[in-house]
Amino acid sequence: MFPKYPKSDSRIIWTRHAKQKMRQYQLSESRLRRLLVRPVRIEEGIAPGTIAIMATAGSKNRPTEVWLMYEKVDEKKKIITAWRYPGKSPVREVPIPEEEIANLKLA
Repeated sequence: MFPKYPKSDSRIIWTRHAKQKMRQYQLSESRLRRLLVRPVRIEEGIAPGTIAIMATAGSKNRPTEVWLMYEKVDEKKKIITAWRYPGKSPVREVPIPEEEIANLKLA
């Protein structure tokens, strides 16, 4: 028996692609909602205007990470995709805006 797909509500919009990936990687709706509330790492998404967030999963012997990519649409979050990464992913460099660098130099 296949689990039910999540339905969009007042805060989250689920894309068809995200629902398919949830089924492929055996990710539940509650797991991804929990990831939205308490991510371990936040990065800029690969697609323009997106945010990628991560939470650790698995065990000590077999670590995995659960990733979710979303886009802010008005007051809602549009879930674009989700995936499970085997092992530990490298931390990407987070770009610092030029104005923040200027503020640091003034201080």
